[in-house]
Amino acid sequence: MKTLAILLKRKMSSGTRGSRILKHMKHSPFLFRSVASKVVLVSCSLAAFTLATPKGNVFAQQRGPVQRVVQGKVMDKSDAPMQGAVVYLKDGHSLAVKSFISGDQGAYRFGQLAQNTDYEIWAEHDGKKSPVKTISSFDSKNQFFINLKIDSGK
Repeated sequence: MKTLAILLKRKMSSGTRGSRILKHMKHSPFLFRSVASKVVLVSCSLAAFTLATPKGNVFAQQRGPVQRVVQGKVMDKSDAPMQGAVVYLKDGHSLAVKSFISGDQGAYRFGQLAQNTDYEIWAEHDGKKSPVKTISSFDSKNQFFINLKIDSGK
C-alpha cells in the first residue's frame, strides 16, 4: 500500500514518469485483488437473488393481470345447437353490454374479461331468452364454459 502512495506522489511531482507509473498500477496485485473481490461479490449476490426468488418466471408477474375467457354453446331444449342466437355479456362494473351471434354449431366466445369484474351472460333467439348466468369476480378461474339453453317451444 505504501508503494502505491509513493508512486502516486511521484506522479504528481513529475509529469515525465506518468506513463511508467500507470503501467506499474495496471499490473499491481492490489488492483487485481480489488477486481477479483468485486467479481466474487457480484457472483454471490446473483446466486443469492436466484435462490431467493420463487420458482417460475419473475418477469411473468410483471405482465399484468391475466385475462379471462367465457365460451360455450347456445342450445334449444332438445340440446340441438342454435345458429344465429344473440349472446349478451353485461359488465357489472361499467354496465356495458357486448354481443356475439352464435355460429353454425351454436358456439360463442368472449375474451379479454377483467378479473375484478362480475359479468352476466344470456342468449336470445326469436324472442325467447335463456336464463341469466353469472360469472363472479371471486371465482379464480380464467376460462369458463357456459352452455346457454333457450326454450324455443319446438
